[in-house]
Amino acid sequence: MIRIALYSDTWACQSPLSCFSVIWSSRCSKTSNFPDMMRGYAPKPRKRCPIPFAKDPEGLVHSKVRRTPDRLVKGLSYIMEDEPDVNNGSQSLPPFGGGGQKRWFERGESFKLNTTMKVHCGFTRSSGAGMTIADMRYVKGCKYVVASGIFNPYSIIHQPTNVSVHSRKLFCFVMLVDEKILSLMKYRETVEEDIHGGLRAGIWRLIPLKHLPYNETRRNEEISKLLIHRLIPQAQYSIWVSSKMVLVADPLLILERYLWREGHSFAISQHGYHHSIYEEANASKRRKKYSRPRIDAQMKVYQSEGLEPWSTKKRVISDVPEASIIIREHTMLNNLFSCLWFNEVHLFTPLDQLSFGYVAHRLGEAFKYFMFPFCEFNSLFELHSHSWDRFEMRFGGEINVA
Repeated sequence: MIRIALYSDTWACQSPLSCFSVIWSSRCSKTSNFPDMMRGYAPKPRKRCPIPFAKDPEGLVHSKVRRTPDRLVKGLSYIMEDEPDVNNGSQSLPPFGGGGQKRWFERGESFKLNTTMKVHCGFTRSSGAGMTIADMRYVKGCKYVVASGIFNPYSIIHQPTNVSVHSRKLFCFVMLVDEKILSLMKYRETVEEDIHGGLRAGIWRLIPLKHLPYNETRRNEEISKLLIHRLIPQAQYSIWVSSKMVLVADPLLILERYLWREGHSFAISQHGYHHSIYEEANASKRRKKYSRPRIDAQMKVYQSEGLEPWSTKKRVISDVPEASIIIREHTMLNNLFSCLWFNEVHLFTPLDQLSFGYVAHRLGEAFKYFMFPFCEFNSLFELHSHSWDRFEMRFGGEINVA
């Protein structure tokens, strides 16, 4: 029986390592079925700490909160026309999620702050993330948004907990999906149609995005993550949460704690382990998160453009965020930052933790953000990892999104 277990563990890890090394390998622990105690370790508990929330979300008067004034960037518009391919005269494929032919000098110019700016940002009229008429009508009324996205069959919908009655009325809970995943959800989730023609799964309003520009799931996920201000242009505040997270805190209390209380407009968690993007890049290569040559190329560019490894001499406490939650007020400068962050994701790798610190570095002291402790991040969520096994255990049968 032990020999059978060892063979199954090696198969699950997809590794040529010997059975003995597999037992002790933490690298395979997320996909292996071999008991943790047989490997000689147990999963470390996530370090949590209490969050100093306000006592009652019902008592918060959000209408009296003053919006952050747009002092530096007062006007922001987006390049909406596809540029022709200079090689054959045809319309180019949509780089930056359909943002036109982004040349290198344009990238450099986009970091130079002016009163009015026009930048590439995700998609154009002919390509990008289209919505149905019913969904476009719905998002026009969304000023406070909790958003997430599912673009692969590994994930399942998690319902937030501890949401107050006040927040349920105030916030739009938007789950962005693609059309294939929506078909899968209709088959395996409880999806209902409301009187306005929208689709709902619990508290979430499901919004399928059409004409997504990438064949790569992770890049399409970045559209839902970084371009909320373009998908929901009327939004004043948004909280983006990863689909693998169960939000266990009231969203209005989150805005009060991380933005309003101390006058911040952008908040994100510290990373649990790394401060330098070069450390994170090496860790990403070890864990085979993405192509090693592409990660190396990205780091070489950032190094050549003056981004030094993080040290205590820097004005920021870290260059690497835990980007599973992004809390932001939709100011012009924050929207610009999100556009530039997305552009780097398109140009290099979809590992957005590698490009956050670079974009913040290029914008300099003009872009200020609050990076809160990682232990508070752990207290905001319950974590559910993306896993074929979890999906199969819950639903059974084969997964087919074709």
